[in-house]
Amino acid sequence: MNVFWLQKTEADVPKDDDWLCTNEVLRLRDMRFAKRRADWRLGRWTAKCAVAAYLRRSSGADFLSGIEIRPALSGAPEVFLAGQPATVAISLSHSSGKAMAAVVPSGIALGCDLETIEPRSDTFLADYFTPEEQFLVACAPVPDRPALVALLWSAKESALKALHQGLRLDTRSVLVNSVGRDRHSAYAVQTSDKHAAQELRHTDREHSQDEWCAFQLLCTTDGRTFHGWWQSAGNFVRTLVADPPLLPPLLLD
Repeated sequence: MNVFWLQKTEADVPKDDDWLCTNEVLRLRDMRFAKRRADWRLGRWTAKCAVAAYLRRSSGADFLSGIEIRPALSGAPEVFLAGQPATVAISLSHSSGKAMAAVVPSGIALGCDLETIEPRSDTFLADYFTPEEQFLVACAPVPDRPALVALLWSAKESALKALHQGLRLDTRSVLVNSVGRDRHSAYAVQTSDKHAAQELRHTDREHSQDEWCAFQLLCTTDGRTFHGWWQSAGNFVRTLVADPPLLPPLLLD
């Protein structure tokens, strides 16, 4: 089974709000700050367009206004169609004027993240990364460290979303397994699963930025393993995590 994804920018979002449902319009009115409003509208637009494309429906305002993205008690987004829970699961992320949405059938634990590649301080690594992850970063060539740190951080964010915990859970409780040091090669995962190891070795060659590569995470609190995919795109890193494991992500048309 595949996971599907879509990305939008602030320029893609309509200026009017006729694609929002009544509850969403009311929620938007309560937001005081312009940036918060812009980020929220971008996230909702991206999510609704992704759901419509996944369901092979029109992305016109008539259909999109019948979709509502509600926050669950955990804060995770949930999809409702005409007031009823939809049979899809969704995850959202935004960064620097871009938003990403991932969609799968309901019942699958899903998390996605879009992260800007930028320098991070040693304090950031000490506060949020495990000693093993800090060692991986220290062993990487200096020019490659920002991309590696962005990948590790994004993978953690995706896993915490899949757990419906977000940053309420210590990021060091999610360990990203060993990754390759070359940002232009697939990040190799250490696994005892022979089939998975073969699949990962297959990706352990040079790839274009459009290709997705596999990684794996361990939740140290309960021993749960998450399988994920990452992709670099210019100054951004995208990650997707799912349980059970899914095939490489497919871009929604």
